[in-house]
This record gives sequence, structure tokens and C-alpha cells, in this order.
Amino acid sequence: MSQALLSIRDLSVAFAQGGEETLAVDHISFDIAPGETVALVGESGSGKSVTALSVLKLLPYPAASHPSGEIFYEGRNLLTTDETALRQVRGNRISMIFQEPMTSLNPLHTIEKQVGEILKLHRGMGEKAAKARTLELLHQVGIQEPEKRLDAFPHQLSGGQRQRVMIAMALANEPDLLIADEPTTALDVTVQAQILELLGRLRRERDMSMLFITHDLGVVRRVADRVCVMTDGKIVERGATKEIFSNPQHAYTRHLLAAEPKGEPPQANLSAERVMEGQDIRVWFPIKKGFLRRTVDHVKGVDGVDVTVRAGQTLGVVGESGSGKTTLGLALSRMISSRGEIRFDGQRIDTRSFSDMRPLRRQIQIVFQDPFGSLSPRMSVAEIIQEGLEIHEPQLSPEERDRMVVDVLGEVGIDPEARFRYPHEFSGGQRQRIAIARAMVLKPRFVMLDEPTSALDMSVQAQVVDLLRDLQKRYDLAYLFISHDLKVIRALANEVVVMRSGKVVEAGTADQIFHNPETDYTRALIAAAFDLAAVPGGVVSE
Repeated sequence: MSQALLSIRDLSVAFAQGGEETLAVDHISFDIAPGETVALVGESGSGKSVTALSVLKLLPYPAASHPSGEIFYEGRNLLTTDETALRQVRGNRISMIFQEPMTSLNPLHTIEKQVGEILKLHRGMGEKAAKARTLELLHQVGIQEPEKRLDAFPHQLSGGQRQRVMIAMALANEPDLLIADEPTTALDVTVQAQILELLGRLRRERDMSMLFITHDLGVVRRVADRVCVMTDGKIVERGATKEIFSNPQHAYTRHLLAAEPKGEPPQANLSAERVMEGQDIRVWFPIKKGFLRRTVDHVKGVDGVDVTVRAGQTLGVVGESGSGKTTLGLALSRMISSRGEIRFDGQRIDTRSFSDMRPLRRQIQIVFQDPFGSLSPRMSVAEIIQEGLEIHEPQLSPEERDRMVVDVLGEVGIDPEARFRYPHEFSGGQRQRIAIARAMVLKPRFVMLDEPTSALDMSVQAQVVDLLRDLQKRYDLAYLFISHDLKVIRALANEVVVMRSGKVVEAGTADQIFHNPETDYTRALIAAAFDLAAVPGGVVSE
């Protein structure tokens, strides 16, 4: 224990609900040495994030408790440390990057204020120095034109950009230990490689330790010195990264290594019925400055894009964070204003008001990137899924609605008996499956899927891809599938659109894009995606 920066001993975590107690973490132990990175790997619900939150006592006490265990940081037991002393550790000596940035960032504060607040509070910086350091941090984590993002609010950034802001905030005080809970989940492959390289460099320069939580084994290969594999709250295997990947001993570890979406791109049917069409779609966001808030420039989120989504087919939209993927999907779904023609089932809908769109909402559904932000914390899972049925199918009896909820939860891999629980009681991956169920229960015609697998572990990604294929085949669904994960796109998409800075740089059938890309940008994306997954045990920090 004297040689470890962080030492977890016989830790258990239990959650009390309705007089019953559930053990989420079951007597686990591991150490992290100075300058070392330890990865906690496992599927959703395995206890990874609960373990990380326990280190800084961020669990919802008193509902959460520790039946056993100690957590020593530099010889001090954090579980018995008072709040005043813990505040000196949190955010200063130990920082954490959370899995879902939209719920961690303050929606009422600008990016400059949120990053600067940390620097002023912990470093005593003045306004000018804090701004300069904020710009430096945003640049380090790969945010383009950070000067234009200082006045932005979290909802004005893409999911990947929000995650990068969270990383900048965590690194601001140069902590001794960084707890990273799925820090690259929302990032595209090229930026993922940059962030991992950045974390590796910071680790070398500052002798920083990391507790790295992820379900992405490709990332583990690159960043971790040692790996602890978790399932059902227990560590079932541990060892050096190269040993775990080259000679896994436990059946569960072998299951994780074998699980990922597979298969060649499905053949495109260019003669299929056109369900959703967009011509010259433009979404420009004004940049306003000065006392009178005059428009001085525009961020061209989508700039003259043409797309067609066909019945029974999937159009994959790929590109780096901030390329305009989600903005395009929201424009086609009429969730935001845009210019250009949009046709659904041959009828123009871009001229309809948002209230006039309501009759079509059942046929046009969305699965959002951030499930925790899109699910009401005050409603049970059953109420969340039933809400659409109550609006669009009021003739159904409560028993019929409940039966449909049970059926759709079974389809997406959630125990129907859990339908009376609330979103915060599920893991990130389970919440995403609930969001998919909410959209699918209405049997829509067009579904915009915004990074629907980014929060899911590999085996569940493959299951969800199979599920989406089955639903598509059964109901002739048209999917607009937005993702930075080219492995998932290759497994599901018939056609692909590659976007960069609001424009389409390449479009064609999936077979053409993956086997014969025409632009350097597309080739770079494909190389980054598949080379990253194929790194043979290399560690960034070496």
C-alpha cells in the first residue's frame, strides 16, 4: 500500500431500494502505482463506473453504501475522510472525466466560464490568465477554432466536442490521478487517437496515474499498463495488458475479445422507395457579438447537403465531431429550422410549422446520442416508453400498452421486470437500449439514430446492430444512422455519406466507400478506425 498512489481493498458497493439491497460491486481489490494506467474493462452494469465514483464518494448516499472495503489515496482512507478534506482532493489531486458530458456540464454557463472557474478556484488565476489557459486546453483536446467556442453553451456543441471540454476541465489542474470513465466513447476515431496520445504524453510529462474505464478493447490496448476485467461486480481476471490480450484465461475475457460488429457492408438497393429526401440543406448558426448582439459571422453546421434515405435501407453518415452529422439529422427530422427542400414520402415537410409536424412524429422517430439527457428522470421506464403510445394510439387500453412495453424491452435486451425502475438506476448502455425501445415501440417509418451504439459495450453493439437489422427487415424501416464508429457503419449501412465542416466530401454505396474511397479524408478516417482496432498491444505511454 505504501508504494501505491491509490489502493482499493476488498471494496463492496450496495444500493438499497424498497427495503432490498443489491450488491453492485462485490469485494474487489486493486492498486494503481504512480505513473501507471490501470483499465477497468467490462460490459454495462459490471460495476466499473460505480467503482470509480466510490473513489471520490460521488455515489448517491445514503442509498449507496459500502458493506466492506477501504480506498487509500496516499495512505489516507477516502471512505472515512470528511467532506472538507475531500474537497481538497476532488478536482485538484484527483480529477474525473464523466461518461455523459451533457449532464455534467452546466447548461446555463458558457464553455469559457466553466473551464475558467476551475482555474480561478484551484489555481487563483485572474480573468486574463484563465482565458489564455482555457484556450490552450481547448486547443490541446482538439477543438477547432476554440476562440469561437468560448461563448458557446453546451447545447451548441456536438457530443464529441462536449466530451473534449470535459477532458479539458479534468486536465486543467494537472491532477496526480485521472479517473476517465469512457472518455473517448463519443469521439470519432481520429480524435480518439489524438486524445489517447495526449493523455499518454501528459502521463509521461507529469508522471500522472490513470484509472481508465472503458468497454472498447481497442482503446485498452493503446492506453493501459494493466487490465482488470469485471463482470457482475467482480474482477474475474487481471494482468498486464499484453498478457490479457495474447493469452486470456477466463471465459468472460475471451467473450469480450471475440465480440464486435462483423460482416461486410450490405448491398444497396438504389431502386427502393425514397422515404426521406433532402436537397441543398443548409443550417447556419449566427455568431453574435457586441452590446447590440450583431451577427458578425456564421458557423455553417450544414452547408448545401443532398441526401436520400430509402425504405428498408440504411444511410450511414460519418465524419469527425462537429462535421454536421447530427445537425443534418435534426434538420431532416424537422427538429431544427433549416433551408432547402425536405420531402417525406414524397411530400414536402420543410414548409410545415413544427405544430403541423406533430401528426408525422409517430413515423419520424429519433434515438439521441445522450440517453441520460433524453430520458426524463421523473418517469419510470414503462412511463417513458408508453408516453408515445398514449399520444399516438390513445385507443389502446393500459394492458395493451403494457404488453407492448414488455415486448419491446425484450427485443432490446432489457429485463421487462425492470420497467418500473427509473433511468438513473441503469447503466449508460442500458439507458441507450431504453431510448431505442422508446422509438421502436411506435413502429416508425423513418428513424434517425444519432450514435446509438456509442455508449454500448462491444457485444451489445453487435446485438443492437442485429436488432436494428431485424426490425428494419420486418417493418421496412428507413434508417439515417449517424456514427463515428466505422465498424458499426460497415456492418449496417447500405449507403454512406462522409461529411466534413458541414459539407459532403464523398457519397456512395457502402461497398464503394469502404473498398474504393476516392478522397484522402475518407481514406484517413477508414485507416484510423481499423488501424486503431488492430494495434497489436501497443501502449501509448511507452
